[in-house]
Amino acid sequence: MTVFFVTFGCKVNFYETECLKKLFLKNDFSVSDTAADADIIIINSCTVTSASDKKIRQTLRKMRNENPGSLIVLSGCYPQAFPEEAGKLSEADIVTGTKNRSQLVSLVLEAAADRKRIVNVDPYGKKESFESMRCDSFTNRTRAFVKIQDGCSQFCSYCIIPYSRGHIRSKPLSELTAEISELAANGYREIVLVGINLAFYGAEFGKSLTDAIEAVSHTDGVERIRLGSLEPERITEQDLIRMSSVKSFCPQFHLSLQSGCDRTLAAMNRRYTSAQYSELVEKIRKIFPDASITTDIMVGFPGETDEDFEESLRFVEKTGFSKIHVFPYSIRAGTKAASMKNQISASVKSRRASEMTLLGEKLEKDFLKNQIGKTVPILFEKENCTDFHRGYSPNYTLVKIKRTSPIKSLRNSVFYVNIKEAINDFCIGEISE
Repeated sequence: MTVFFVTFGCKVNFYETECLKKLFLKNDFSVSDTAADADIIIINSCTVTSASDKKIRQTLRKMRNENPGSLIVLSGCYPQAFPEEAGKLSEADIVTGTKNRSQLVSLVLEAAADRKRIVNVDPYGKKESFESMRCDSFTNRTRAFVKIQDGCSQFCSYCIIPYSRGHIRSKPLSELTAEISELAANGYREIVLVGINLAFYGAEFGKSLTDAIEAVSHTDGVERIRLGSLEPERITEQDLIRMSSVKSFCPQFHLSLQSGCDRTLAAMNRRYTSAQYSELVEKIRKIFPDASITTDIMVGFPGETDEDFEESLRFVEKTGFSKIHVFPYSIRAGTKAASMKNQISASVKSRRASEMTLLGEKLEKDFLKNQIGKTVPILFEKENCTDFHRGYSPNYTLVKIKRTSPIKSLRNSVFYVNIKEAINDFCIGEISE
């Protein structure tokens, strides 16, 4: 039987899909590149916003209409957070969540045997262990994403993720190093460590994210270690000093902020103030002078006044992020913020999002201009057109160089590049002689 995967959401979801592909291949399935050729269609869902849920339902209906004979699986965060709602979606033959992924093959075989509909969403308990998942390759990627942490216990007032992922839990260091060794042996030179609340890696067994970074750095063949999105609460100065001593560590920090206004942060149930966030940024820039610091900003949170928004805007400008992801608050059923008073109108949220985005674009251009004149190692990825090779610096600056004739692929190669120019959201460079 052939399986086709549709994946929504974050890098953790993409990692889990790759692991599931390997699991199905190991059990004598084949993986299809198209839904039309598949006996099984697996939708690995996201539920971070209500818009995500709507998109999932639309995709499910589309897949059922276009593939009436296929067995369709709806899995992931959406069913886990809203099992009753997802269970009623008759287009899915199997509905299952984020827990016990390894059982998906047996569920598919059971449903395929007699076309029996299965709804199996197992709730999380408070003392779950990390589910072992392992991947030794990634489809069409030069860097490897490795999930080392799952779950979140913070319960921000706008966020449904603790309900879709359970409490924090971490991959044991022995499992992590074994997986990294396989990836390095298969030619992956850059490892990206990801998680649902990555900064809390190892909290339940007395370890830290820095311990994971150091363990990965001891693997032969790993030339770069990069981090996924981080919450700022658990990163200490001592952690940063230890990270700086790891030669392969990439100084790119995506520190989720959400708002630069303390009143809004408190309403969001974020566990830090703007001053504490600034202090962490200052420490990062002191220890990593060429660090890239990126973030997420939410606008239009319930009760956010014009003054609150202006305070957030000023904080973002003062911090000087290299890139920001701006998104308007949307009501998320099942969260505390959904029932808060003083919800913000769509027009106001749109205006604020536009204003914050314009600031973000200016800051990004300023950051890229500051890269001009530097000579940095670039790990090249796939060519995006016939004219350029493209790749990333350690601080995740996208750099392009002109392709020369005869054309030779630089994919998965590292060259030092002199950065000559900044254009839009990337830089132009030349390979250093």
